[in-house]
Amino acid sequence: MARRYDPERRRRIIEAAIRVVGRNGIAGLSHRSVAAEADVPLGSTTYHFKTLDELLVAALRQTNEGFAKAVASHGGLEDPRTDLATELAGLLGEWLAGERTGVELEYELYLAALRRPALRPVAAEWCEDVAELLSHRTDPVTARALVALMDGICLQALLAGTPYDEEYAREMLGRILPGN
Repeated sequence: MARRYDPERRRRIIEAAIRVVGRNGIAGLSHRSVAAEADVPLGSTTYHFKTLDELLVAALRQTNEGFAKAVASHGGLEDPRTDLATELAGLLGEWLAGERTGVELEYELYLAALRRPALRPVAAEWCEDVAELLSHRTDPVTARALVALMDGICLQALLAGTPYDEEYAREMLGRILPGN
């Protein structure tokens, strides 16, 4: 049987892994469950990702792109005339108002780095990338503090199941920023 050329297979496997984790959690992730979800032979998943950690790294990288893209595309963040705390609080509100399952999935993959050392560099990249984007408006140390606070606010909203309080977020972010 001739081998079928399928340049999108790797991407489909990653997307399938994200769906499996979203539905069943990381504990439900296996090469077999991902192969079934992606509708590919089991050997394809192990060919592209020798270990589940490799697959989780790819999935985390892809999900990380969601928030980083939201930050990058939020034009007000780069405009020095806008209030950065207000812009960031609004951005968090938009992100948390989106599909809650997607946000929870991103955090599940992000927090998996606590137990899976292979994921730690990718989780750190997310923080560094967002801090780098914010450092165009403030110093690098303040940018990292803003990322940490935004992370904490999101986690609290997700874990407590409480509605996002944009005014609270704006006030707390403003307290970190110089001159506020």
